[in-house]
Parts: sequence; structure tokens; C-alpha cells
Amino acid sequence: METKQWSVRIDISESGKETHVRAVLTTMNGTVLEGHGQARRHPRDRAVPEIGDELAAGRALIDLGSRLVQLATADMAESAPW
Repeated sequence: METKQWSVRIDISESGKETHVRAVLTTMNGTVLEGHGQARRHPRDRAVPEIGDELAAGRALIDLGSRLVQLATADMAESAPW
């Protein structure tokens, strides 16, 4: 069985009450896709400061996954025999 490895880098930046995340997927053949997510800090989040990071990162990964499915769909359409 062949094992492939893709890497995802998560960049988190905060500005005031906003947390922005960029998730970057790099495949073995050099394809790069980005997903983005954000979260806004609620005053009660001070008890668990990672909440904004977790929400924004989760949203960025969902966006990245959606873009990956779109890429696969486009690739399938290109390679269809009709």
C-alpha cells in the first residue's frame, strides 16, 4: 500500500476581538489550496481564550475541505470521456 503525505499549515492572527485563520494545504505534487475562517470574541470567552482560535480554525478547515471537493469535481469533469 502506498502512503502519501499532505501537509496543512494553520496561521492564526488576532486583531482586537477578531480571530482570522488561514489553512494552507500542500500536496505532494505541489498543489496549494487555502481555506479561511474567522471568529469574533464574545465577552464570556475570556474563561477559555482558545475558543476563538478553535472556531476560526474549524471554519478555515471546513472552507479548505469545500475547496478541495470543488477541485476534485473539476478534475473529474475534465477527465470525463464525454
